[in-house]
Amino acid sequence: MTTMIDKPDYSLYSNAFGYLRQPLNFNPIASDADVVILGLPFDMATTGRSGGRMGPGAIRQASIHLAWEETRWPWDFKLKDHLNIVDAGDLVYDCGDSADFTRRVEDFATAILDADKGLLCFGGDHFVTLPLLRAHFKKHGKMALLHFDAHTDTYSQGSKYDHGTMFHHAPKEGLISTEHSIQVGIRTEYDRDTHEFQVIDAATANDMKADDIVAQIKARVGDMPLYVTFDIDCLDPAFAPGTGTPVCGGLTSDKAMKILRGLRGMNLVGMDVVEVAPAYDSAEITALAGATLGLEMLHLWADKLRSTHNK
Repeated sequence: MTTMIDKPDYSLYSNAFGYLRQPLNFNPIASDADVVILGLPFDMATTGRSGGRMGPGAIRQASIHLAWEETRWPWDFKLKDHLNIVDAGDLVYDCGDSADFTRRVEDFATAILDADKGLLCFGGDHFVTLPLLRAHFKKHGKMALLHFDAHTDTYSQGSKYDHGTMFHHAPKEGLISTEHSIQVGIRTEYDRDTHEFQVIDAATANDMKADDIVAQIKARVGDMPLYVTFDIDCLDPAFAPGTGTPVCGGLTSDKAMKILRGLRGMNLVGMDVVEVAPAYDSAEITALAGATLGLEMLHLWADKLRSTHNK
């Protein structure tokens, strides 16, 4: 007779509440975490299809397929040997209040960073990156931005809360240095004559080797503090249909992961994955892509800690 004591630790879909099966921890500042996972269920800034508020939950659910592998291929170390993570659940805010959401994101992120912990956020629409940048600026000063997207999100004609205006406002607020920032995967309209970011458009990126893209990123960013934001619509809809503004001609998930792995040694200070909208997904492939990109980012953070400890 099997008792509760004899039961296995888990089966694949049982009790999978946190990212990578981590238990939820609603007091992350008091934890021993190096990196805190935070869901940002917000999509009131969308201009296309809504539904990104369901993204954090979908990413967590898809991450169960990644949690069993102690050594993530092709990384050469066990993540848990070098990085403690906790999942702080989803940010709670006054429903329908964009201003309240924005303030709460900045305050929560500021508290985490002041505790000398890193932060990996899952959106939510891409607007969530703006209050995150404000919090990271307080800790790290002006940053370089590595922005994966089909859109530049530098459009000035949007409202105060608009997922297409964050990188119009961020340079004006002094949060990021455009001369050290780079956008990868762009394949929609922008003013090339006035655009201050370096752009590797999707058609060009698809014809380049990942190593050559990484070389351009490193040359542009240098040793500046680096914030990485990944809008899932950077990927072609064949790899990420579950998003609000899909655009054909994007990157493959393979190339995106190779680029992220190539960032080893850079001064990574912040990271997010946004715009997963599971209502439009097929077989969880978009959510799985988002969960996997987040895992690659965590390996970059662990590699940074590993390098620091080995000095």
